[in-house]
Order: sequence, then structure tokens, then C-alpha cells
Amino acid sequence: MSPHDVDHITKRELYLIIGALMMGMLLAALDSTIVSTALPTIVSDLHGGDHLAWVVVAYLLASTVSTPMWGKLGDLYGRKKLFQAAIVIFLVGSILSGLAHSMFELVAFRAVQGLGGGGLMVGAQAIIGDIVPPRDRGRYAGFFGATFGAATVLGPLIGGLFVEYLSWRWCFYVNVPLGALALVATAMYLPSSGARVSHKVDYLGFGLLTVGASALILYLSLGGQEFAWFSTEGIVVLATGVILTAGFAAAEFRATEPILAPHLFHNRVFSSASAISFVVGFAMFGAMTFLPLYMQVVRGVSPTTSGLRLLPMMLGLLGASIAAGNLVSRGWKYRGFPIVGSAVMCVGLGLLGTVDASTNQYLMAVYMFILGVGIGLVMQILVTAVQNAVDFKDLGAATAGVNFFRSMGGSFGTAVFGALFSNVLAGKLSTEFSKLGVKPPSGIGTSISRQELEKLPVDVATAIIDAIAKSIQTVYIWALPVSLLALVLSLTLPEVKLKTAHPQGEALEPIPDMIG
Repeated sequence: MSPHDVDHITKRELYLIIGALMMGMLLAALDSTIVSTALPTIVSDLHGGDHLAWVVVAYLLASTVSTPMWGKLGDLYGRKKLFQAAIVIFLVGSILSGLAHSMFELVAFRAVQGLGGGGLMVGAQAIIGDIVPPRDRGRYAGFFGATFGAATVLGPLIGGLFVEYLSWRWCFYVNVPLGALALVATAMYLPSSGARVSHKVDYLGFGLLTVGASALILYLSLGGQEFAWFSTEGIVVLATGVILTAGFAAAEFRATEPILAPHLFHNRVFSSASAISFVVGFAMFGAMTFLPLYMQVVRGVSPTTSGLRLLPMMLGLLGASIAAGNLVSRGWKYRGFPIVGSAVMCVGLGLLGTVDASTNQYLMAVYMFILGVGIGLVMQILVTAVQNAVDFKDLGAATAGVNFFRSMGGSFGTAVFGALFSNVLAGKLSTEFSKLGVKPPSGIGTSISRQELEKLPVDVATAIIDAIAKSIQTVYIWALPVSLLALVLSLTLPEVKLKTAHPQGEALEPIPDMIG
């Protein structure tokens, strides 16, 4: 696609393209969280409690490991048809997931969904880099960051509504009309032209990254549940992940067209933004995992009400992300936003570290709003900074890289904070029950429901609720130094003046069509 083609996209067409891309990102982000409140119902329907974690892990795994592949293939062969292919794969996975009649089928079809979801996430962000100059990209990037964050909060709420009033299968069927609209809009309004160029795909690198990253995510996601952390099985999985990931890094130095080119890490903006993304993902996903648990078990509200009570965080995230994007587009320097955002995240996590079973609901809403503002100021600005700093030929790979590190950070954070919660809870339960002079019941953790607690004697239920509340409090206290690390890393992000020309116009030599 030439600069001439980009210049001839009307404002109406641009808004339609942006809407379609946002819809694609919404679908991908929503499906990483929407099944969380539906899992108990799914298990009772499909009778597969032993494989409960895999429903979430399959999607996370496929979307994370496929992200660098989608980014690089978009750089090589053009993003429009790849984005459309990702939509189709995602919709096929959604329909099949809704039709699943066994837990094995659902897990397999969720992996198909995740494969498409990885393409939707990176494709949407990279296409914006194709059609909008860096100086103007901030205002649109803000909407994308808000969309991603909103989906993280809205997923459990929408899932709860479907389970309560329709069926868990609608958690997947709802994607079909939205995905179809995105497919039609991109087909009609996203330009495509240009000659094809022959490329050498880095199959070895993709294979090593897929298996290596998969092993690491499996170890972090299933360790302590499906197998003990330091069991023979766990150590084999971890060693496989470390060895193959190291092999991937070595293979990239020899590849003709590497998936994640080593020279990207010589770019200070990319290396700094990737590190920040990893740490922010670690703190954000790790901490947000426990908010629904607090609402439903400690405060005793329904899944739907729990989702509604998370809205303050979504509003903070939405407002901050959109405001940051618009200010950057008006000439504000982007470097300050991750710094301020990380500091605000520290404040939000610190305040959540004071929450207990009796904390006022409105005070809790203020704390979540502050955390949302912090996340919103950081997330999408990093993508804008990276896209502005790299060569156009690396735009997709660089965009995918930032997303990949954020997802990996989220996997690490969820696992580490989950293990921390379990260990702390055991101690808190022992303390609370020693006051009652009895032993704590076994099997108490993130899977316990308020309904189960209400069947217990009042003093026993109160002891368990206090122990869970104090354990969640400890998680947020430990999340605080992680967010402080994000603040320190944000200080290393260089400020590079945002370019005002269309990215295609910057090329010094002819390049293949980057969109169609």
C-alpha cells in the first residue's frame, strides 16, 4: 500500500476501519476472561473438573505463543488478509467451543480460538501503525488500550450474565455477530494492493518459540494444580521451556528473516518498553485475578454484581487511556505517561493492600479507580512509542514483541501471586482456626464459593473469610514492589520525537504492500 493510498482514506472510512479493529481486539481480549465466571457451570455440564484450568490455559497459551508469528507474517506478507484470517480462525473456534460436548473438545477448540485471538490483538495494533502517522496515532492507541482494559473487566461480568440468564455456550456464540461485522468492515474499507515479494519464513524460530514459551506458560499456569512445582514432571516442563527458549534466542541470530529480530533489542525504546510491559503485565494480571475472588467470597456478591463492582477500575482505565492518547497526539511527550502511570499503579496497589473484610464498598471503588487510571496511563502508550522508534519493516514484529512480553508477564504474575496466595492462606487459616481451637478444613482456596461457606457454622465461615481477605491483602502488598520496579524501568524509556509522516513514506526503498 502506497502513501498515496493512505492519504486517500477518508475520515469516515478511517473511523469504520478503527471500529472494526477495535471490535477485533475486543473479541480477543474478552475471551481471555469471559469464561472465568462460567467455569463452574461448564464443569457441571461437561463433567471435566480435572481439566478445569485447561479451559483458560489453552486460550492463553495459543494466543501468547502465536503473537510473534502473526506480527512477523504481517510484516512479510501484508496485514489485511492475515487479520481477516485471524477473524475467521477465531470465529470457527468460537462456534466449535459453543458446540462442544466434552471438556476435551472445549479445550481443543479454545486453543483454536486463541490462535485467532493472537492475530486479532497484534493485527489491530499494527494496522493502525500502517495507516496513521505516529504523531496522530496516540488518540487511536488510547481507544485500543481502553478496549483491552475494558474487556479484562467486562469479561467476568458478561460471562456471569450469560450463565445466569442464557447459557455458558453464549460466552462463545456472542463472538459470531461481532466478528462477522469486523470481517465485513475490514473487507470493505481496509485498502489492499501491491505486489507480492518472496520471503523466507523462520520456521525453526517459530517452532522453538512455540514449544519453549508453551512449556513455560504451562509450568506457570498448571504448577501447583496439575502437578507439584518441584515434581519430576514440573522440572521437566520447566527445563524444556528454558532450554528451547534459549535455543530460540540463538536461532534468531542465524535466521535470514527472524520472527523477533535481535537488532530490535538494540533499540532502547523497544527493549525498555518490552521490560516495562512484562513487569506491568506481571503486576496487573496477577493483582486483578483476586478482585473477583474478593467480591464473591469475601463480600458475598453474585458473579454479575461482582462484575458491576469492578466498573470503577474500567472507568479509570478507559478515561486515562483515552486522555493519554489524545494528549500525546496534541504534542505532549509520551515518556511522562508510563512514569506517572506506574506511580499511580503503586498508589492503587498500596491502597488495595489495606483492604479487609470490612472495607467500605465505596472506598474500594475509589481504590480500584486509582489502579485503573495507573494501568490506563501505561499500557497503550508503550505500543505508540515502539511503533514510532522502529523501522517500518519491523513494525509488526515490534508490536507483537511488546504484546508478547506483556502476556508472558501476566502468566508469570498470575502464577506467582497464585502460589503466594495459597501459601499465605494456609498460614492465615491456621492462625484463625487456632483461635477457635479447631483444625481448618482442607481444600480451601480460590475455588471455594460463598454458597459453600454459608453451609458452615458462622464462626467457622467467618474465620475462613477473614483468612482469605488477609491473604488477598498480602498479595497486593507484594504487588507493590513489582509496580515500583515498573516505575524504575519507566525512567529508562527514551523520548523519541513522534514522526508526522505516514510510515510508508519513510521507506528509502520500495517495500511490499504492508496491508493487503
